[in-house]
Amino acid sequence: MSHAVSIPDIRRSARQVSIGLIAVIVLYLVALAVGVIPAAHHEIPGEAAAVSHEAPVEHFVPSVWAVLPFVALLLCIAVLPLISVTAHWWESNRNRFVVAATLALVTLVYYAKAHPGGLENHLTHQGGSAAGLDTVRAAFSNAFFSEYIPFIVLLFSLYVISGGINLRGDLPAHPFINCVFIGSGALLASFIGTTGAAMVLIRPLLATNAERKNKTHTVLFFIFAVCNCGGLLLPIGDPPLFLGYLRGVPFTWTLQLWPYWLAVNLALLIIYYIWDRIAYSREPVKAIIRDESKVEPLRFSGLINFPLILGVVFCVAFVIPGEHLFGTDYVTPNFFRDMLMIVLVILSLQLTNAKFRLWNKFDYHAIVEVAALFFGIFITMQVPIEILNVKGSSLGISSPISFFWATGILSSFLDNAPTYVVFFETAAALPAQAGASVVQVIGGRSIMEAFLIPISLGAVFMGANTYIGNGPNFMVKSIAEQAGVKMPSFFGYMIYSCLILGPIWIAMTFLLA
Repeated sequence: MSHAVSIPDIRRSARQVSIGLIAVIVLYLVALAVGVIPAAHHEIPGEAAAVSHEAPVEHFVPSVWAVLPFVALLLCIAVLPLISVTAHWWESNRNRFVVAATLALVTLVYYAKAHPGGLENHLTHQGGSAAGLDTVRAAFSNAFFSEYIPFIVLLFSLYVISGGINLRGDLPAHPFINCVFIGSGALLASFIGTTGAAMVLIRPLLATNAERKNKTHTVLFFIFAVCNCGGLLLPIGDPPLFLGYLRGVPFTWTLQLWPYWLAVNLALLIIYYIWDRIAYSREPVKAIIRDESKVEPLRFSGLINFPLILGVVFCVAFVIPGEHLFGTDYVTPNFFRDMLMIVLVILSLQLTNAKFRLWNKFDYHAIVEVAALFFGIFITMQVPIEILNVKGSSLGISSPISFFWATGILSSFLDNAPTYVVFFETAAALPAQAGASVVQVIGGRSIMEAFLIPISLGAVFMGANTYIGNGPNFMVKSIAEQAGVKMPSFFGYMIYSCLILGPIWIAMTFLLA
């Protein structure tokens, strides 16, 4: 990628993307008008239970080998960036998509040739697919239309809109100031997403600490809190939680996790403040003098994007396919919410001064990477989900602590979004205990809150354990290195995370016991 980007380039890109998005909206409206898009049906949790038990192949279990494309894709994501021979090749989003699409095709071939059928199409609400092409259509529809499109449109909307918010300035790099940056980012992460919060705050934080010699730890704690642990309070905060929302978890359910959010982020801020106080006392005198003399007040630019982000939150919370729109008689059709969020993206691109995105060094590389990889993840993920629906109760993971650690450990080395789904389905397959508090989810199933809480905590929090646990981790590492910060290697980072985060996770274990 070229780094010599100018304001005309930003404007040209915004115009081209806007035209493309307008074309998508027009095609959607035409498809809606001619009846191509199936009518939306808002499934009330619990209503589908009787239907699902009647499916003739309800208990079919796919072969273990059919999970290999899913495992292979996650291993590619984790390993290929670390191998010198493949690291540069893997940087290309085209190559990432080729790998993801190839493994997705293998999965679809399995559904065409080796699956007996009986899948329900979640978009058309047709059950009992016939073997062959009909089952391929059902599996692809469930992955692409029911999950991938809502997922990627939300991330794309938050990424582009937050990319128009610029925070510039250079404050004295005192430990308290750095704590305010990290604490504010942890709060902001739940409302504009971990990626959005990280992109808004990392550059001003680096500018504030530019004169300091000891600053690697500041970036590490920023990754811990802003890129991961802060995104717990709303489904838009972190991708795993949004996938739970798509599966029927209420939008506001995650707000009840605020004590865990507060405890973990407060612990991180306390540890960081003590650490940074010690580091600050060891700074060279010349560095302190330069830092105190080069002060520039913080200035927010692109403020029009804040109400647009609130608009995205409003769409996710209140525009629900199959329900009456804003109390009217109009039933919200499928993908209407996604089109509204695309409209907000177009407004952001057209109303935001191009220089603000230039200052942010904004481009689409990171979101295209997510789109390319998750296309394959969502399709290959259909097989393990199907297995877990039947066999989840026999895996031996049946306590809050085991769910917390199993979800967390896998989220550390694989992407936390598919990991969340795997254990979500495992928990949904377990029978609820008498008197236990449950969350009713789509498919006529229920999950005990005692399981859903540790699954959510493990996926969100332990994504901080490695660079590959959550998407923003590597992005922040790259930005910090470009700014001259010496960041630890993959395993060096893990030493920091084990020493800092490990005791916190152990304390969480006692809270969940």
